[in-house]
Amino acid sequence: MCQPGSFGIDARIVLDLAKQIQEALAAKDLELAMVVGGGNFLRGEQVAGQGIDRVTGDNMGMLATIMNALALQSALEGVGIETRVQSAIQVNDVAEPFIRRRCLRHLEKGRVVILAGGTGHPYFTTDTTAALRAVQIGATMLLKATKVRGVFSADPVQHPEAQFYERLTFLDVLANRLKVMDSTAISLCMDNELPIHVFSMREPGNVQRVLHGELIGTLVE
Repeated sequence: MCQPGSFGIDARIVLDLAKQIQEALAAKDLELAMVVGGGNFLRGEQVAGQGIDRVTGDNMGMLATIMNALALQSALEGVGIETRVQSAIQVNDVAEPFIRRRCLRHLEKGRVVILAGGTGHPYFTTDTTAALRAVQIGATMLLKATKVRGVFSADPVQHPEAQFYERLTFLDVLANRLKVMDSTAISLCMDNELPIHVFSMREPGNVQRVLHGELIGTLVE
């Protein structure tokens, strides 16, 4: 939602994402649900131990995801896409509660659903939220947008020699502790045979390309 190393929301990035989604949905019949993080505002684990306990920190992080969800909803509606925000934390004045059947109904009607508030519980990442919600709504694939090209053997920013992987199995990821998603999310996807497509959202047009079904980045299945 912001430039690397920056804080808050960059409206240009949010609008670009909305336009890519709008173009992809106009060209292809898709049902799209999105889980947003809150790291551009706050990560619970980062503030924990600095006078703030972990549970409180995680609750703050989940509230940050709601702010991002509202910004994305506004951008999507600005380009003509009907959108609903559903939150695992009750904030009834600004978002619906997450109810699986209601979410499915929105998707059937062609609305984009933004799922905010994490799982509603501390100690669970938005990776786990994405895997959980994808399984709950019967998604055919989980798309993981990252800051790098896909999955590498190590952080490619700190280790330029790191090996890039185009295809991996879930067991490869778990056995080698590759930084795809946390192990809870990977295990949940593996147990439910839900493939994960990891790609960079920093390259222009990548979101649209992925939504069109193009394989860029890394496929974990």
